Formats: sequence, structure tokens, C-alpha cells
Amino acid sequence: MKKLMLLSVSAMLLFGSCVSKKEYAALEAKQQETQDLLNTATVKLNSCLSDKASAIARAEALEDRISDLKKSNDNLIQSNKDLTILTSKGASNVEKTLESMKEKDLKISRLQDAITKKDSVMLALVTSLKKEVGINDPDIEVNVEKGVVFISIADKLLFKSGSYVVNERAKEVLGKVAKVVNSKPNFECMVEAHTDPVPYNKPPLVDNWDLSVKRATSVVRVLEDLGVSSSKLIAAGRAEFVPIASNDTAEGKAANRRTRIVILPKIDEFYDMIEKEMKNLEAGTN
Repeated sequence: MKKLMLLSVSAMLLFGSCVSKKEYAALEAKQQETQDLLNTATVKLNSCLSDKASAIARAEALEDRISDLKKSNDNLIQSNKDLTILTSKGASNVEKTLESMKEKDLKISRLQDAITKKDSVMLALVTSLKKEVGINDPDIEVNVEKGVVFISIADKLLFKSGSYVVNERAKEVLGKVAKVVNSKPNFECMVEAHTDPVPYNKPPLVDNWDLSVKRATSVVRVLEDLGVSSSKLIAAGRAEFVPIASNDTAEGKAANRRTRIVILPKIDEFYDMIEKEMKNLEAGTN
């Protein structure tokens, strides 16, 4: 552009002396037109350069954005993979937990079945005892407490006051008890004697402990004579320390003077039954 201007000026100076004013004016107008075109072209060039710089800046910003988006996308992909792994592990753990719960539920069910079976046997035992012994005698009570059968017999039915010798009427009742006990080979029989708190001292016995134990062993010997296996019998004396009524009245003392015959399943056999059920369960799950 500068060279073009210099050539134009030189041409005017060279030919200025030999051209007419009209021609000079035309050349001057032409030169002005050329200058205007140059100015316009310069403005457009500067605008293009500015647009180019802006476009480059935007392109660089977009590249940075694209790079950030790629990183975010890669992170999301990795997170999704990690989540998939965790979900798979979680599903596996849930499945194992559910399986474990099923096994525990089955074990509990087996144990409940064993206990129910034992309770059914106890109920049948109570029914047999009430049928044999009778339920209308106020001096004899048959009931079940916590899965154990109790036959409570008032002392006046078994012994004379202060005595530990079993009377003849008692032997009739004990004979009926022996019949039921003998029909249940897996049960034991504990004779538990109780007294009131009135002090007792008749040699060779020295106190209520001696009296209660001696009464229990006397009943055990009668049951032995009636055919109950000695290995199934237990004698226990409780003296006056487990009362069921107040000792402030004669009626209360009479209620506390009692002998309980406790018929209970052999604990070892009961647990053996449960252990057998558990082994059967484990064998079924393997």
C-alpha cells in the first residue's frame, strides 16, 4: 500500500508540470479514492484480526471445556464401574444374609418343634395323672409350671404330725403316681418335702431340714417299693424356706406343710433330642 502511494505521488510530481489542471484534479480525486479504499481495507483488516483473536480465545476456552467434560465423563464411567462392583458385592452380601436368616429360622423352627413335642408329652402326662390320681381331692393338686409337672400332696394325707412315716392311705395315692411314672421311661421323679417354720427337734432329727429330708426319702422308698426305678428318683428337703402361703395363720401353715412330686423330662435326653434335631438340620443344609 505504501509503495502504491509513493508511486502515485512521484507520478504527480513527475507529470505535474506537464499536465493540465483538469487532469491533475482527476488524478488527485483518484488518489483520494485510493486512500479511502486503503483506509477501509485497514479497518476491515483490524476487525478481522480482532475477530480472529476472539475466535482463538473462544476455541481455547472450548478446548478447555471439552477437556474438563472428558475428565468428568471418565470419572463418571469409573464411578459407575465402582458402583456396579459395590452393587454386586452388596447383592451377594444380601443374598448370604438372607440365606443365613433362613437357616436360623429353620433351626429355631426345629427347636420349637422339639419343645412343642416335649410340651405335648407333658400335657399327656398331666392328663394321665389327673385321671389316675383324681382332681376332686382338695389335698392333691396336679399342675404344670414352666414345662414341669407338679403333684402337690398335703402332709396330712402322707404323714401324722411330726412323723416321717408314710401312712397307708398315702400309699394308695403314691401307687397311682408310680403307675404313671413307670409309663414314662424318659422322665425322672423328684420328691420335694416342705415344712412350716415351727421349730422341730425330736432325736435323731434336730430341725426342719432333717424332717423335710427324711420325709422326702420316706416317700422315695415307697415309690421304690411300688416299682419305680431308683435311678429315676431324687429326694430333696426344703424345710420351711419356700412357703406358698403366709405362716401367720393355721391354714397358711397347713398349706406350707406339703410334699411335691416333680415329674420332669431327663434333661440330658431332652438336650440330646435338640442336638439330634440340630445335626439333622446341618446335614440337610450341607
